[in-house]
Amino acid sequence: MSSYTGVVEQGGPADVREVAGLRITKVCTPPFTNNCYLLRCTETGDTLLVDAAGDAPRLLELVGDGKLVGVLETHGHWDHQQALAEVVAATGAPVLAHAGDAADLPVPVDRLLADGDTVQVGAATVSVVHLEGHTPGSLAVLYAGDARPHLFSGDSLFPGGPGNTEKDASRFTSLMDDLERKVFGQLPDDTWVYPGHGVDTTLGAERPSLPEWRERGW
Repeated sequence: MSSYTGVVEQGGPADVREVAGLRITKVCTPPFTNNCYLLRCTETGDTLLVDAAGDAPRLLELVGDGKLVGVLETHGHWDHQQALAEVVAATGAPVLAHAGDAADLPVPVDRLLADGDTVQVGAATVSVVHLEGHTPGSLAVLYAGDARPHLFSGDSLFPGGPGNTEKDASRFTSLMDDLERKVFGQLPDDTWVYPGHGVDTTLGAERPSLPEWRERGW
């Protein structure tokens, strides 16, 4: 039985979950209590970092003896990139992001990702889902190689609703349309959701609230 809870605190220990083909490590980094995720292939040790948000020494420590094969930025907001330049300088790992947010990052993007693209992490494969609204180039990362899907949603989906669209009706509609079509419309209720801040959730826990989110407009 896994002891993983998904509850992490800034400066506290990481939480680790073993799933088929991957070891998922979640850590909360300063200065903005962001969640960072390391996806490590259990066969090869190859590791993908999802959001180098802060505390580069801690992230590099968690990579350990694995090879960092990429840093995937879910979007270009400042709080999700504080450690990016230092991690890249230390490892030479390529940076992956969507073209819509690439110019907002402090280092060049080595690979531009689009909806449906895949990224190889050793023997494991993850795919990306473009969810436009929180930012133009917001991405989620999907791992479907386990008995249940695992979705790393960045700031596009949280327990209780979609990410912040700053009361912009068109951005909100875009994000909700993408979430309903590409996420809730494609993935089962047991899909585990790992957000960019705070605790985890599942699609099943959030699905009944979709009409309420639409009605309230945020």
